[in-house]
Amino acid sequence: MSINLRTIFAGAFAAVIILLTVLLSYLIGNESSKTAEVTNGKSLAEAAYQMSYSLDHFMWTRAGEVEVLSKLDAFQEPVDEEEIAELLNQLKESLPVFTWIGYADTKGNILSATGEIQEGSSLEEQPVFQNGIKSPYIGDVHDGAFLAEILPNPSGERLQFVDIGVPVKDKSGRSLGVLAAHLSWEWARQVESSILTPLEERVEGAEVYVISNNDIILLGPSGQVGKQMSDPALRLARQGKNSWLNEEHKGSQSYLTGYAYGDGEMDYPGLGWSVIIRQPADIALASVRKLQNNIVLMGMAVAVLFGIAGWLLAGWIIRPLQRITESADLLSSGGEAEIPEFNRIKDLSILSRSLRNLVNKLTRVEPEPFYMSDMTRHDPLTGLPNRTALDDYLAHAVNKAKRNRSTLSFLYLGLDGFKKVNETLGHKTGDKLLQEVSFRLLESTRENEMITRIGGDEFVVILHTSAAKPMQEAEVVAKRIIDKINQPFVIDGEIVHVGCSIGAAVWSPENQDTSEILRLADDAHYISKRSGKNRITFETAV
Repeated sequence: MSINLRTIFAGAFAAVIILLTVLLSYLIGNESSKTAEVTNGKSLAEAAYQMSYSLDHFMWTRAGEVEVLSKLDAFQEPVDEEEIAELLNQLKESLPVFTWIGYADTKGNILSATGEIQEGSSLEEQPVFQNGIKSPYIGDVHDGAFLAEILPNPSGERLQFVDIGVPVKDKSGRSLGVLAAHLSWEWARQVESSILTPLEERVEGAEVYVISNNDIILLGPSGQVGKQMSDPALRLARQGKNSWLNEEHKGSQSYLTGYAYGDGEMDYPGLGWSVIIRQPADIALASVRKLQNNIVLMGMAVAVLFGIAGWLLAGWIIRPLQRITESADLLSSGGEAEIPEFNRIKDLSILSRSLRNLVNKLTRVEPEPFYMSDMTRHDPLTGLPNRTALDDYLAHAVNKAKRNRSTLSFLYLGLDGFKKVNETLGHKTGDKLLQEVSFRLLESTRENEMITRIGGDEFVVILHTSAAKPMQEAEVVAKRIIDKINQPFVIDGEIVHVGCSIGAAVWSPENQDTSEILRLADDAHYISKRSGKNRITFETAV
């Protein structure tokens, strides 16, 4: 089964583009994946650090506010419980994150509280009192049974709190009680939102975890709070590191994970919270996958376009081949045709010239039949008539010209640059060049005109011209010969260039001596060479 050239070109062009597209998609995807992974990983690490810092800063700030409040004169003896209650309610109103604030005496009895909640009750058994009576205290997240049953809970979710306890002392340093506050853990969600919202596009689908120092999830996705966590990123965070990594969870699920550790702020040592923010790798790298898909789609489109371009290009290339084929078919069927020449494409030029030369060799007809039977009258290299045949031809041609009252124009030509061909490419190439020149001379003249190789690279052409304008007619043929010889020759795959200098003289019945006319043409030939080559010079008989 054979495939035509157009199909080969179209398929080859498309295949190359598809191959390049796949390669480009892989290289760009691989490099973009690394870049996206680093970029998103750094964003997650930065977000984890910001959240860890914000959590510690928030707790430090709230603890400071409670401590400042504890130093107001209202807490000095004699204690004004109504004034204290008013101060506590004002603080809760300005900072709703305080779920409950209360003041207890040294025995833990609650004297004043926001909204009068738990007034008269005891804080004696609560860690916030037991620790806060000694020194400023910040407790970890807990369920807060002390308030859970009393405070409203519209969401129905488990209430969690963070405690702050500050000792209240008089000006002499004597303990007067404890100022205690419960902060709703919901504020951590607000911190989470404030950190992630600006990064929403880059951290889409991210999961945020805040883990206590005993590996309990304090903040996380629904259903995860209260569970224990063991994670490589958590171990790294506990070492005080803030960075990111690519890790696998749940079998084959891969995550980009940023981590940070909260080590407190200023005089607040922190509660040892670690922040883990992780994002599914397939979401993190979704833009890369989209880019790869777009490259593939564009590559397919370009492959189609290049396939069409290849089809059209092949058509442009094979059109000359089709013309050559048509001419060859016409010749093989006995018709008259000439193999066309194509010079725009080197290989087609070589092919067309080789075929033209072959056809010329096969179809060449010698100009006069009377010397065909005697090979001694031919030049053995080119097959053209030699000097002996020329003399015989001239005797015949002179008589014919006298009868017809016409003239004979002698063209004496020599090749320009032939010596260089022999020196650079060798005499074998030079011999083949002379053979090719002889074919072109035959193409440039009529059948009844004589072409003779005198010797070396010199030839003589005898033209039958009119008595009225012999020089003009001879000049037309001479220029045609010069144009033909100046076209590139293809010899053994090599492109060879030579020129042609021509001398011309006209014989008329008044000038009986053809030898003299030949000498004049030879002299004119040398004048052409000295005058710049590739030209014709006429000499006239005196």
